[in-house]
Amino acid sequence: MRLLLRATWQPGRRADRPAVVIVHGLGGSDASAYVVSAGRHAYARGWHVVRMNMRGSGDGFALCPLLYNAGLDADLLATIRSVAAAVPRLAVLGFSLGANLALLTLGRRRGELPPGLGGVAAVSPPVDLSACSDALEAPGNGVYQRYFMRMLAEGYRVRRRARPDLFAEGRERGLRTVREYDERVTAPFGGYESAAQYYERSSAGPWLATIDRPALVLSAADDPMIPVGSVTRWPLAAPVRREIAPTGGHVGFVSRSRAPRWFWAPERAMAFLEEALAS
Repeated sequence: MRLLLRATWQPGRRADRPAVVIVHGLGGSDASAYVVSAGRHAYARGWHVVRMNMRGSGDGFALCPLLYNAGLDADLLATIRSVAAAVPRLAVLGFSLGANLALLTLGRRRGELPPGLGGVAAVSPPVDLSACSDALEAPGNGVYQRYFMRMLAEGYRVRRRARPDLFAEGRERGLRTVREYDERVTAPFGGYESAAQYYERSSAGPWLATIDRPALVLSAADDPMIPVGSVTRWPLAAPVRREIAPTGGHVGFVSRSRAPRWFWAPERAMAFLEEALAS
């Protein structure tokens, strides 16, 4: 299994600058607008930028036409170790599903992380996957549910065409909700008995109290897919900071900012990571 990473290195000696690994969300890739925006902002601040494609995402599909999920911390750990071999200081910036993965890795793999990893910033992390799946089924969220279901179904069909030996025909048919998709597709392909088990074992929330490196959890009170209570109910370890903006939606956070397109989440995240690496 191989992952595609896209690196943009600062000029000069690599060891002179830190690197940030940026991880996309569900249905995204290294080419997603929010990933590119964050990368441009980080590069302008003097960081090396490494954009990670989760397995089977973006152009990485040619290397690994498999399914990713929220609990594949081994993939992010391998990426962190690879980047740590090139630069002595690094951090991770995750969005949505990638934000949950970043926090999960920081907690569950804390004894395996390289010493140069100085911190993680998690933007709109679904740290309670079951609660977020329930939120998608709320009457007002039908537009999001339909968007994700079209994207997930098409993604499954693409993988089916590439690997008919792994992906049975028709598994994606007749599914109406993300929970149903996770029950029929994500869970069995990820080695879980059910969607409930997948959510329980892959949610970062229970691991927040065990994290021993600086971490920022940045969420919005008006996020339609992540109930604010599902973010605030978890106890935190001392190095973890939780910030709940009154507005921002899901990976929105648009207002006057030095970051491209006034998308201010990367500005806040990079400020936090710079502080973390300097401490």
